[in-house]
Amino acid sequence: MSHPTSADFEAAARAVLARLPAVFRREMTDVVLRVEDFAAPDQLKAVGIEDRWELTGLYEGVALTERSQWDTEVMPPVITLFRQPLLAEMEETGVSFAALIRHVVIHEAGHHFGLSDKDMHALEASVED
Repeated sequence: MSHPTSADFEAAARAVLARLPAVFRREMTDVVLRVEDFAAPDQLKAVGIEDRWELTGLYEGVALTERSQWDTEVMPPVITLFRQPLLAEMEETGVSFAALIRHVVIHEAGHHFGLSDKDMHALEASVED
């Protein structure tokens, strides 16, 4: 069995975003979605993680709840999925590819919206297959 490719990850993540409720989808149009094999050292440092195998996804940007009308964000917010740690988590936990991608994408999108963990779980439940 071959592992999902970066293109598979991106397609699965975009499918999750497409299933978000419309109110959330509208606010995600400017968010860039990326797939990398591992987090870069500066990304790991920013979240206080030393082991590159421990970070499966990352939101980089200013949450909508923290923005003001005076903000002029130069770079768009970015959600990055880290392919190798996600593949390792799939193997270790037995969680399906679709379920794991859904969980990580919604968690990172939740940071964009400034959601609590409880709200992220509710949003995730709303987009289950």
